[in-house]
Amino acid sequence: MVDIFSNTPRVTLAHTPTPLEALPNFTKALGGPDIWIKRDDCTGFALGGNKVRKLEFLMAEAQAKGATVIVTAGGTQSNHVRQTAAAAVRLGMKCHAVLERVRTDDLYETNGNALLDYLFGAIPHFVEKDADMDAAMSSVDAELTAEGETVYIVPIGGSNALGSMGYVACAMELAQQFRENNVHPSAIVHASGSAGTQAGLLIGLSLAGLEIPVIGMCVSRAGEAQRKKVTSLIESLTSFVKRPDLKSVIDVICDGAYVGPGYGIETPEMIAAIQLLARTEGIFLDPVYTGKAMAGLVDYVKTGKFDNAGPVIFLHTGGTPALFVYPSVAGDDHI
Repeated sequence: MVDIFSNTPRVTLAHTPTPLEALPNFTKALGGPDIWIKRDDCTGFALGGNKVRKLEFLMAEAQAKGATVIVTAGGTQSNHVRQTAAAAVRLGMKCHAVLERVRTDDLYETNGNALLDYLFGAIPHFVEKDADMDAAMSSVDAELTAEGETVYIVPIGGSNALGSMGYVACAMELAQQFRENNVHPSAIVHASGSAGTQAGLLIGLSLAGLEIPVIGMCVSRAGEAQRKKVTSLIESLTSFVKRPDLKSVIDVICDGAYVGPGYGIETPEMIAAIQLLARTEGIFLDPVYTGKAMAGLVDYVKTGKFDNAGPVIFLHTGGTPALFVYPSVAGDDHI
């Protein structure tokens, strides 16, 4: 493992290792296998979340290339944009963010993650829903380059081979915590969106010699489309770490049953999952990513997919700021 990381520059941004905790009350409420939670909502930087692990590698490359401006993209309530804007500030760079208008109400565009983007000084470039985000980033890149800036583009979600190294590292961290806690997981469940977290976990676990299914609960597309996205990134990542042999032994599992009407749109199951974890363990999930992923985990338990299984690990990828633009998660009695 030392060889894999020794030649890859990295800046320190995250507070790691993040905790691995048992959820006894939540487990009791579900009546299924023991549920544990990997607290990557506690990475510390800019209110935490998974993207900072990827940014440690991406921002190191940006520094090495002499970048003066970071350009990235995401939805209006993007956790990735929030942490990227903060990383840019930390390293003395400016940040321009292409933001897709998932909703256009004032609450959504001025609170939650959007508020924090503005606080970090990020410059927003709003585009309509389903716009070509890569093309929009290229346009901003061209404008800034013409003004004399040195631009570094951080891909959506930080999900390329380099960024995914953050979750190769996280898998190594988990392997150590499994040994320390004598936990033998039957599965890891998480929210799968831009694919870097799932690809990195799968490669890292394979490198650590662990055969643990990683179930990516889709948040923005159908299961087969997401599986292809993760598989493509795995091909890039295995090449990056010079282990192309791993491609043939990795099983990519993506479940699109819990996306609902679309990205960032509430579902009753998501709201119920957020409320259940908050009211049994005092832990917040978010409505866009982890809430839908936990809805999937809850359904797997209730429908017997985890019957007779060992402990199940839920990877909490953060996103708490988005709660403040989804008041419906508190329930009708509290709005």
